[in-house]
Amino acid sequence: MEELPVPQSIKISNITCDSFKICWDMEARSKERITHYFIDLNKKENKNSNKFKHKDVPTKLVAKAVPLPMTVRGHWFLSPRTEYTVAVQTASKQADGDYTVSEWSEIVEFCTADYSMVHLNQLLEKAEVIAGRMLPFSVFYRNQNKEYFDHARDMQDNRMLPSVKDNSGSHGSPISGKLEGIFFSCNTEFNTGKPPQDSPYGRLRFEVQADALFNPDTNLYFGDFYCMYTAYHYVILVLAPKGSPGDDFCKQRLPALDITDNRFLTCKQDDAAGLLFHHAQDVILEVIYTDPVNLASGSVAEISGHQLMSLSTVNAKKDPSCKACNISVGR
Repeated sequence: MEELPVPQSIKISNITCDSFKICWDMEARSKERITHYFIDLNKKENKNSNKFKHKDVPTKLVAKAVPLPMTVRGHWFLSPRTEYTVAVQTASKQADGDYTVSEWSEIVEFCTADYSMVHLNQLLEKAEVIAGRMLPFSVFYRNQNKEYFDHARDMQDNRMLPSVKDNSGSHGSPISGKLEGIFFSCNTEFNTGKPPQDSPYGRLRFEVQADALFNPDTNLYFGDFYCMYTAYHYVILVLAPKGSPGDDFCKQRLPALDITDNRFLTCKQDDAAGLLFHHAQDVILEVIYTDPVNLASGSVAEISGHQLMSLSTVNAKKDPSCKACNISVGR
């Protein structure tokens, strides 16, 4: 019996965070005998990976022969922003249930995409459920060490400059490793209404009045929702001056929030008091401001509390088992 044709020139297209389309060329011989395609999908190995983690896990997809390109969607093995290898063989199912198969195709590589706006809106809805009531606040603050502030004064014209966000949070977040910004906090202690005196990031704290960063000329975006195997949940928000490069980046990738009406961070005009600011009580907000900030716009002082390194979220990995902050795609 003539051998089945081997798939040639594999092409991957329409890649999302949890799906892709695949097609290939085939010789005409014995094409009519093909009943199925076998697709071998594997995470690309790297030097730090656990080579035995998926050793006994089947990664071969058996699909009925359909017109190409074929969509592979919703497979449990697909995670966002992850490199994969894929190879294909054609198969013919026999009367006894066994398969006659072709040789494997060449191996091709591809990388899945970030979360789309659809996935981020799912995360947003989950975050809204646990955000809690709103508390007033008046300042944004950022803790760092003495060397950081000395460098800003001496080498950066007295400015804190945006830097690329680390890989903390959801693995599929479109801002990780891409968006440039400066991290600020705004959470307050329930009993005092003031920022907590402890911080994992340094004993020196820069404080700036909230309206310097957050006002009607600022756009607000939802960036991420995650936890780190603890009871605390974190929401990442992005503050971007309208028309800035950071604003342009976020408009295409992140859900926009109404600055006067959302569950996390609000800025409202009061005829008597001016701008009033509130933050969600039951989540820890990490606010990324996308423009440089001059130290002269605020003040730097030492905190009276402790530097709690265990609470740092630098490159923190999201708990993939938490039902509160995970969505059905990827990890």
